[in-house]
Amino acid sequence: MEVMAITRFVRLAPSRAMDMAGALRGLPVPKALQLVSFSKRKAAFYLGKTLKSAIANAENNHQLVAENLFIKEAAVDPGPVMKRFWPRSRGSASPILKRTSHVRVTLTDEKPRKKK
Repeated sequence: MEVMAITRFVRLAPSRAMDMAGALRGLPVPKALQLVSFSKRKAAFYLGKTLKSAIANAENNHQLVAENLFIKEAAVDPGPVMKRFWPRSRGSASPILKRTSHVRVTLTDEKPRKKK
């Protein structure tokens, strides 16, 4: 059984969160919750929020126990980019890209296999 949760339009650049998502992949849920709760990174806050939502989906919609779940997939995909401009000398302007992300967490009740 797979359970998924998505948090969309997070005001965070995907490149800053991808390594945190990679660290969560394959972990049991209690260990992953501990990892995101003690990290000071902004990505950890949003990954934890999405992980808690996926746990609530698993418990309420599929009657699964959170301690028996593993993170099958944790991904941070790029969302829309807000384009702004910063004034420069002699009447010119420099672009500023305010990136957004879509955070996706998938839980499963099967233990992940070790890669060779």
